[in-house]
Amino acid sequence: MLSMGIFHRQRIYCFFFAFIFTSCIQQKSPDIGHINIEIKINRFDQKLGQLTPKNSAEKNKTWQKTYPNFYSDFMNYMLEAGDPRDTLTAVKNLQQIAGDKDFLALKKSVSETFPSLKEQEAALKEAFQYMHYYFPTSKTPTFITFFSGFSVQVPIGTNYVGIGLDMFLGADAPFYPALRKSIPHYISKRFTPENIVPRVTETYLRNVIFPEPDHFDSFIDNMIYQGKILYLMDLILPDIDDTLKIGYDAQQMKWANEYQTSIWAYFISENLLFESDALKTQKYIGEAPFTPGLAAGNAAAPKLGRFIGWQIVKAYMEEKPETSISTLLDMKDGQQFLQESRYKGK
Repeated sequence: MLSMGIFHRQRIYCFFFAFIFTSCIQQKSPDIGHINIEIKINRFDQKLGQLTPKNSAEKNKTWQKTYPNFYSDFMNYMLEAGDPRDTLTAVKNLQQIAGDKDFLALKKSVSETFPSLKEQEAALKEAFQYMHYYFPTSKTPTFITFFSGFSVQVPIGTNYVGIGLDMFLGADAPFYPALRKSIPHYISKRFTPENIVPRVTETYLRNVIFPEPDHFDSFIDNMIYQGKILYLMDLILPDIDDTLKIGYDAQQMKWANEYQTSIWAYFISENLLFESDALKTQKYIGEAPFTPGLAAGNAAAPKLGRFIGWQIVKAYMEEKPETSISTLLDMKDGQQFLQESRYKGK
């Protein structure tokens, strides 16, 4: 674990802006070639790698001008190194960070793992072409890469999406075992380069395109919201494997598909669909290594509420293929949605 107190705190911050979106009718394979967008990832991680105790004052001044929104958030909330406008405090903390051996080790690992992000730029371009196709008024954000000592993976702020490269170094990166108390292995094993595009897409969908409501009236409402997010990922990331969308490994995906009918029967038999107490259903929605009580040997896949919600939404769109994306997202009555989907566990 990083030794600097400022540099290693595990806190997750997400900043987002909202806009009104429209949509067009769903198509199986829409033509996005005419959607002209350019994506160039801003490598702040490389600029941060140039930080030294001697140039900290100069860098602090320059970065405030170059990254007015991102750098303020980075210093205040990701590094927790103080407001960059408070020059004395900010520079002192940057000097300490720049000389820290853990900072230097992390800088080296990020640099070696990501000498280029051309592949990610191409994949993000395609994803946001699809994003513009389905949500024509959406804006393409500025993408900024950084490392912060494992504080946040994909922060979204005013006019930017951040990509914390230190949280995509690969499942076997030597830093992650020391973080097990705050970031368990079942989560850090997904900290791989191939997760960058699906995690950026999911975070953008959840915070900008289709924010989660403050409260769900029932478990079925929550399931269907989660299912809609995954369905949107199907549309926007058509070539990405389903395991990367939901965060399963191959065995978990196989289990969930094989026992889909039994999972649905269990939810019904336990009277969970219209349960309003989120504490009773959170274990079927939140991150976990497995779902307890459903299989021997901890074999049951986690996040089964999300998985089943995904199947319900797909069933609905197969039943009513004429439904526009805006209409789909506007539907709030989970019970009615379930009935019209005609989903029966498969």
